[in-house]
Amino acid sequence: MQGTPIHYENLSRLNHQFEAAFKRKLDDFFRKGRYILDEEVKRFEADFATYCGTRFCIGVASGLDALTLSLMALGYPKGSEVIVPSNTFIATILAILNAGYKPVLVEPKIEDYLIDESKIEAKITSQTKAIIVVHLYGQLMDCSVLQMLASKYNIDIIEDAAQAHGATVDGRKAGSIGRVSAFSFYPTKNLGALGDGGAIVTSDESLYAKLKALRNYGSTKKYYNQYIGLNSRLDELQALFLNVKLPFLDAMNAHKIKLAGLYNELLSDNVVKPKYSTIGDHVYHIYPIRTTKRDELKTFLEQQSIYTEIHYPVPPHQQEAYKEFFIGENYPISEAIHKSVLSLPVSYAITEEEVRRVAAAVNSFF
Repeated sequence: MQGTPIHYENLSRLNHQFEAAFKRKLDDFFRKGRYILDEEVKRFEADFATYCGTRFCIGVASGLDALTLSLMALGYPKGSEVIVPSNTFIATILAILNAGYKPVLVEPKIEDYLIDESKIEAKITSQTKAIIVVHLYGQLMDCSVLQMLASKYNIDIIEDAAQAHGATVDGRKAGSIGRVSAFSFYPTKNLGALGDGGAIVTSDESLYAKLKALRNYGSTKKYYNQYIGLNSRLDELQALFLNVKLPFLDAMNAHKIKLAGLYNELLSDNVVKPKYSTIGDHVYHIYPIRTTKRDELKTFLEQQSIYTEIHYPVPPHQQEAYKEFFIGENYPISEAIHKSVLSLPVSYAITEEEVRRVAAAVNSFF
């Protein structure tokens, strides 16, 4: 063990600057005594919709629920096919299955880990109803090709923007591109709560009304249930924390983009670095590198008191719970990514000096 530990994420350190504001808001929260779908949730929904450039926002209990409810609200026939990247986090696949649909996997591009547009059309059938675009690691995908396909085949674009809060391309923010878009506020996200939380954004008024009911037992009027829904409401307390942090999101993103630029400058070419942008289309929720010596490097860094993560060690089609859905299917690009990817610390709580130390340690390994 050498030097002061550099943790992959230190949530106490990250949220320290917000503590005083949290505590002031908590005093008011306890005085009011209103805990479910009250003014903090309403305020956050209004402000986050405005931030994303959409008309509506529906606060829900988690990012998984945001995806599941979005798919439920769209109301496709059971067994409909939904196209999704083969290297996504498992929640994207789970949401499709939870909603009663069939996930159809498409390989990513090795250069940026985003779904390969050139391979999508071959997977579209008469049963295809949607494409889920995953802005993986915080990189916003240019959806112009997907929008042409969606128009040609009359299918929906759904955004999984769980890792891309504030990412922008051509003046449009993550969440404003799809018919409906899902966000997570898990504590480590660029905009993180102090527990689970999620949101759906859309500009479709009919979907908005349906989603408000679906998150609340399927009820549009108390004790009267129009839909078979869920209990999945953004907690009033988590909305309070998010309201404190939302005005700082762009600054937090800018810090992470700056750290990513520093990594790209300092790291040697012994590792594959992510595509870097200074214009906001990548907000670096995660800074992934790739190397065939991933596991050895991870161990070496731990010996230097530098802690990393793997996002993700097993691709969806090889997960024990999901193998039956992808029997006989091979996704070599996804498998290559999952075998070699390593996430370096790029938290809002990480300093430039710490990034220099991490980069030096990675270079010294080689």
